Amino acid sequence: MARLVVLGGGVSGHTAATFAAKWLGSSHEVVVVTPNSKWNWIPSNIWVGVGQMSKEEVTFDLAPVYAKAGINFKQAKAVSINPEGSESEAKPFVTIEYTESGREGESEIVEYDYLINATGPKLNFAATPGLGDANGLGEHTVSVCTADHAVHASQELQKCIEKMKAGERQKILVGTGHGMCTCQGAAFEYIFNIEHELKKAGVRDMADIKWISNESFLGDFGMGGLHMKVGGYVVSSKLFAESLFAERNVEWLIGAHTSKVEAGKIEYELLDGSTNEEEFDFAMLIPPFAGVGLKAYAKDGEDITATVFAPNGFMKVDANYAAGAYENWKASDWPRTYQNPTYKNMFAAGIAFAPPHIISKPMSSPNGTPINPTPPRTGMPSGIIGKAVAHSVCDLMTKGENAHLHEASMAEMGAACVASAGKGLTTGTAAAMTVYPVVPDFEKYPGTGRDTEYTFGEIGLAGHWIKHILHHLFLYKAKLNPGWTLIPE
Repeated sequence: MARLVVLGGGVSGHTAATFAAKWLGSSHEVVVVTPNSKWNWIPSNIWVGVGQMSKEEVTFDLAPVYAKAGINFKQAKAVSINPEGSESEAKPFVTIEYTESGREGESEIVEYDYLINATGPKLNFAATPGLGDANGLGEHTVSVCTADHAVHASQELQKCIEKMKAGERQKILVGTGHGMCTCQGAAFEYIFNIEHELKKAGVRDMADIKWISNESFLGDFGMGGLHMKVGGYVVSSKLFAESLFAERNVEWLIGAHTSKVEAGKIEYELLDGSTNEEEFDFAMLIPPFAGVGLKAYAKDGEDITATVFAPNGFMKVDANYAAGAYENWKASDWPRTYQNPTYKNMFAAGIAFAPPHIISKPMSSPNGTPINPTPPRTGMPSGIIGKAVAHSVCDLMTKGENAHLHEASMAEMGAACVASAGKGLTTGTAAAMTVYPVVPDFEKYPGTGRDTEYTFGEIGLAGHWIKHILHHLFLYKAKLNPGWTLIPE
């Protein structure tokens, strides 16, 4: 019997582990190591953050689901990897520390035959002074990155609304909290859900709402923007986004690196090198992402972290990390199998893999400050990658080390995104978009980098219904309810 260890129980890790357990059956063991006791459907946190859903509606306990699937669940965080074993342990192993109540800090080594790193990101609030503590609950701003963060955001937003009802005008600031953030989409959804809720509360005229982002233009979203079909016409995401911001009377400040957060104000630097301040009464700023800080050690105890992981802490895979300058970047730089090039029994999935480079054009201020979105690897791509990696590992375990590896390049992958712009069965709206491929291929699709026949978007009530249905479908799937495998990633 061989053992597969999956680090992380988010979208990618949960997908990989559950499919692996189904395909392997009782012939092999699947172990999941994740610090959280609950699974969180993160795309719906924005609704928790405006009080339209509860924490319980976007989370569920992992233990009973994994028990049903025959998965060995360890509520713990991975600390280090020994891919060659050690002087005392012949097999490769992971050192973990339990986060489970009553066992906090207790360490253990978990041997493995194959390893999938799906740890996701460290929410690097510390990268911007004042943005937040290690838990993201700063005294100055809020976050919607976790369900608990979103509950706190909702409470603070309600206080803001009460002040407006009492006649006190409020300044609301939403966007990115650093020059190298990703996940602009979550902030985009949140700002328009706030705007929608203020209208419902009858206080929209008492609020000044502003967007701040490290994007060089509205609608970049970390993908270099896109051209899509809207109503039969091909338009840029820049025009699409600017139209929505103008329609909702939301101001924007782009090409901005938030350098410091204090009570009621931020300091920022723009791409032209100028610096300024922006005041706020309520602010939700997404933190930058980094690897979770896993260490790697050779058999003799030598630190080989730099061999296994990129400088940002994400695991190296079969990508071209020597692409060089922006002019040399190609779609083929992106990984296909997500196998670590040094240790062939290790893979990375979802946010945990190190991209070869960003997707958007690299930008920096005259002061040398990088101000550009880092590449998104969340949602649908994470699920697709997790499933493909699980398929590869299962084949290696059952067919031998020469088994074919399954591929899921983001440069050959389409993705669908439904971005909420306000919740309500009759008043809600959402932008429903498809992108193909996620990473643009300018050699195959000159000019736009994408196939406009499969890249399109519409905004309206129907999009909201789709997002609401998807919320229930993906929770149903993640709980492994009957027919769960029929629901696509």
